[in-house]
Amino acid sequence: MWGSDEPPRLPTGGAPPSQPDYFPPPGGYRFGFFTLTPESMSLPDDLGVTDALAEFREKLPGMAEVMEVDAAGMHTTDTIDFIVVISGACWLELDDGAETRLGPGDCIVQNGTRHAWHNRGDAPCVLFVSLLGATRA
Repeated sequence: MWGSDEPPRLPTGGAPPSQPDYFPPPGGYRFGFFTLTPESMSLPDDLGVTDALAEFREKLPGMAEVMEVDAAGMHTTDTIDFIVVISGACWLELDDGAETRLGPGDCIVQNGTRHAWHNRGDAPCVLFVSLLGATRA
């Protein structure tokens, strides 16, 4: 929804700042919502995989590059992520395999750690996300 690749400066004219990639660089930020569909949903039989991947890369630039090929959903980013579950439920999987179920109102802070999000329920899960670009030491 909103973000910048630079630290905020005031005042602003209200025009959306540049944010070419989904994840912000150090000093940048993002704000928005993310919906996790239930894992039980099946893909349409007529899904064109090549076209779907192209659309994924177009709408979420940089996301595919952080996703692990051999571990579904696992990813690591150079961001501090502030996340609030708005509706539905999801499971946060951590690097050690531990999983935590989260529901409406639950808050998580991810500090650049390897993790994955899963929706094992039967309804979409809506998350508020705020990402702050950081430098990995």
